[in-house]
Amino acid sequence: MRGYDTRHCMKYHTHTLSNGLRIVLVPMPENRTATVIVMSGTGSRYENEHENGLAHFLEHMFFKGTKKRPSARAISEELDTIGSVYNAFTSKERTAYYAKVSSRYLETALDVISDIFLNSTLPQKEIKKERGAIIQEIDMYEDMPMRTVDNVFDALMFGREHPLGRTILGPKENIMRFSRKDFAIYLKRNYTPLNTVVCVAGTFSKKKVLAKIKKDFGGLKHGNPPNFITFSSEQNAARVAIKEKKTDQTNLMIGVPAYPYLHKDEYALAVLSTILGGGMSSRLFLEVREKRGKKPSKLFSRNLKR
Repeated sequence: MRGYDTRHCMKYHTHTLSNGLRIVLVPMPENRTATVIVMSGTGSRYENEHENGLAHFLEHMFFKGTKKRPSARAISEELDTIGSVYNAFTSKERTAYYAKVSSRYLETALDVISDIFLNSTLPQKEIKKERGAIIQEIDMYEDMPMRTVDNVFDALMFGREHPLGRTILGPKENIMRFSRKDFAIYLKRNYTPLNTVVCVAGTFSKKKVLAKIKKDFGGLKHGNPPNFITFSSEQNAARVAIKEKKTDQTNLMIGVPAYPYLHKDEYALAVLSTILGGGMSSRLFLEVREKRGKKPSKLFSRNLKR
């Protein structure tokens, strides 16, 4: 199927395999690079309280080895050798693995990213080592006031009993407890073809790339898309949370429940965001920076959820 993104003036082609996996190909023949990203529609929102932090931990483990590339070094060296920019990320609603390369190395990049997504061995010894890295990551973000106030705000807005109110990294006690079996259960439940998108953009042979993706991902069992807990705000009065932390600056966040993702008024909200804090002529910038001489780190943003 051929598509056209009217918002970004971009042509693309979509394909759906028999197992439900979606493929998006974006030809950009004027580019000398190509990017491959494999995204799963799962994140911390799909965790229960005891699993909180598992999606992010699993993302780390995908780079620890496969049968074909048995170590983290084997994976990184192959991508580094071709000058790739690669990484992964976990959010509350999605997890993705990607690599950007010179177009002549796309075949290698696609092979590596597909391999770690499909064939990670999740070595037990690496799970033990990675715990320490994630604990340090939690401590690092705890030392970042803006990140901390984000987490406090989410807990206040959604409640800690709802997955959206919890952090993506999870609590330290969960990180220390997760086992290889926990990863396997989460993988089977959430990493299904119906919940996966493979996207390639840049300069490439559509025929070759499509054949490669079909070969690698076509054998996956159909499965079912994972469920998530919907959120409905029952707030009827202002909520306030204060976290004391010794810093040189005070971080303040004020917010309200807004529209769900893809709501018809999404663009009106985007315009409002620009008017209030989208540039040096925005109302909040003029008031806070120019009139009062303060240096804010962020003035206004929107974040829509399903």
